[in-house]
Amino acid sequence: MQFLELKNFLDSKVEQYNQPNFIANDPVCIPHLFEKKQDIEIAGFFAAVLAWGQRKTIINKCKELLGRMDNAPYDFVVNHTDNDLKRLLNFKHRTFNDTDLLYFISFFKQHYQKYDSLERAFVPRQDVFRADYLEVSSVKPEITYTSEVCYAAELNFSIERALNHFRQYFFSLEDFPHRTKKHISSPKQKSTCKR
Repeated sequence: MQFLELKNFLDSKVEQYNQPNFIANDPVCIPHLFEKKQDIEIAGFFAAVLAWGQRKTIINKCKELLGRMDNAPYDFVVNHTDNDLKRLLNFKHRTFNDTDLLYFISFFKQHYQKYDSLERAFVPRQDVFRADYLEVSSVKPEITYTSEVCYAAELNFSIERALNHFRQYFFSLEDFPHRTKKHISSPKQKSTCKR
């Protein structure tokens, strides 16, 4: 295939796939339901974790889950009461159940009390980044910052290391259910980490 043919082919695929109507029947539509960064992160995370089985079922289960959180996942995560958690009971998608879900909510609450983005969960703490990427809007007075996440090309660790770190960090709460570990993969456990 000549360069121009390849370019034309790739441009046609961008036109075909890079539009909202393409994602309407795919689980990737779930984070697109939101505008707030944290809502997008949480919805996208759940969509990825639940993304096995038929696409229609995955989308319906994600919408059911987010509906149980009043379609405001970030607000639910950081402000829920014990009584609010009762709405999550009996949620199930394949092998993911309410035990797993309650732990995910606990993790998210703990994380978002410290950081304003889920991005930080993938960054090993000992790594240092360019300080000029620190956004003033993300500074919280009770937290000491040395840096913030920057462009992937300038990271001083690999994506593999970030995924391994995330799994370790995700299960850092002392009361994690052992059964929940199967829902978060990492290269260290020889997983392909497709989701």
